[in-house]
Amino acid sequence: MSKITSFQSLVLAAALLFAMPVAVVLGFVFVPSGEVWSHLASTVLSDYITNSLLLMLGVTIGTLSLGVSTAWLTTMCRFPGRGIFEWALLLPMAMPAYIIAYTYTGMLDYAGPVQTLLRDITGWGMGDYWFPQIRSLSGAMVMLTLVLYPYVYLLSRAAFLNQSVCVLDVSRTLGNGPWRTFYSVALPLARPAIIAGLSLVLMETLADYGTVQYFGVSTFTTGIFRTWFGLGSAAAAAQLAAGLMVFIFALIMLERYSRRQARYHHTSRRHQAIQRFHLKGSKAWLAFSFCLAILVVGFLLPAGQLFSWTYDVSDKVIDARFTQMLLNSLKLATLAAGLALVMALLMGYCQRLYPGKTMRFAVRLASMGYAVPGAVIAVGVMIPFAWFDNTLDSWIRSHYDYSTGLLLSGTIIAVIFAYLCRFLAVALQTVDSGLGRITPSMDEAGRSLGYRPFMMLRSVHIPMLKGSLLTALLLVFVDVLKELPATLILRPFNFNTLAVRAYELASDERLAEAAPAALAIVVAGIIPVILISRTITRSRQTASHLNDATAQDN
Repeated sequence: MSKITSFQSLVLAAALLFAMPVAVVLGFVFVPSGEVWSHLASTVLSDYITNSLLLMLGVTIGTLSLGVSTAWLTTMCRFPGRGIFEWALLLPMAMPAYIIAYTYTGMLDYAGPVQTLLRDITGWGMGDYWFPQIRSLSGAMVMLTLVLYPYVYLLSRAAFLNQSVCVLDVSRTLGNGPWRTFYSVALPLARPAIIAGLSLVLMETLADYGTVQYFGVSTFTTGIFRTWFGLGSAAAAAQLAAGLMVFIFALIMLERYSRRQARYHHTSRRHQAIQRFHLKGSKAWLAFSFCLAILVVGFLLPAGQLFSWTYDVSDKVIDARFTQMLLNSLKLATLAAGLALVMALLMGYCQRLYPGKTMRFAVRLASMGYAVPGAVIAVGVMIPFAWFDNTLDSWIRSHYDYSTGLLLSGTIIAVIFAYLCRFLAVALQTVDSGLGRITPSMDEAGRSLGYRPFMMLRSVHIPMLKGSLLTALLLVFVDVLKELPATLILRPFNFNTLAVRAYELASDERLAEAAPAALAIVVAGIIPVILISRTITRSRQTASHLNDATAQDN
């Protein structure tokens, strides 16, 4: 058995530290919560479970329908606007669910512009007509579907792009058209990627707080907040969080089981230019209209409304207080993204140097937080931090008659730590992917020149990883800007961010005043979305060029 180095020990300690919130929540399952849990079980727990399951079902149907169909159209079909839609359909990913929920509520409520125009045209009054209720469980399903379908679209499109050309050509020679090829060949081959995208969608659905709270839908996340702040029971809140984690881990196991059972091998590694189905006439315009409608409803319409509201209230809202919130958000996002990048680089490099079970376990342990909602992470951070502060303060008081106050809980330290636990996996996955593209021969060459491991990292790997490092930094930065539940629970007193301010104003029905903060978050999210789309497209183009060059050489 090889000896564990100090570098490995440091990475293991960091992994255990970042896994602490999840362990704390699981540990509180067996802590007595008095009558609070009995009260929850007899009154609202069934609603939490039922609504969470129905929400997952509705979002599953919606995201699969939109994500898979648009991925196939933009990848394998030729129609007007396809080149624009292939990246533009990812833009709804930049729109947080709670922001699109506020925006559509402002547009579709009784006093909103849509119903007001309808009454002006028809002369109807209250009670004279039926209009869909946006603040409902079905409304939450639609809002979450519009912003989460890009996860399925992204992975499905990547799968379609990487499918063997030979398999699709065989389907063509058998006389199959676009839709027959899609259902009988491409869809089964892409099944593992589609399931992976759906699992991400469902984890984000269960983690959502802003949308379901604003629409008055009782789910596990809203129950955690009510139990923590309303009933004042940390143990019962942790037990609800543990119940939510059961849902999450069941999804993870289902996704991994699906991938393990699937054995979809391609018959060829050819990645030549795709021979797209040329849609003509009504089919072409139907495809164009379908993609355009999704883009308009999922991004252009709410973004346009946010811009309009921002223009109307900019002189009243964008002031010194708004500037301070913007600086707070940027400060938190920058600190969290920078620290996550450093930790991900160290963990990924350590796994490269010591590719054994110990390091793989450490990396998986540190990545576990991304599968856990922000509200659960916040509960798992608050409990040990509060215990540490109270224990230390009690000891100092008894020995030195001095109060240390709150050193960790209720500070930026707690917020940053929660962000790292939640989003470290995003940076780890990106950095690990970049390291995987660097051949081991580079390390061997460096060692032959006398380079030590950290000299290799600084002089060789980091320069070659610039693209991956920038991508990881941007992704964590934007995720932190959008994070709401963890920030709400852990932020210091009188410390606001753009996400919290948008939530507070929208909760007070001051939707127009919430628009500048919401629009700033959306604009920040567009950059990594476009970057991801370009990366996927380039990967296919690079593979095609390499295969063409190989064919010419032969």
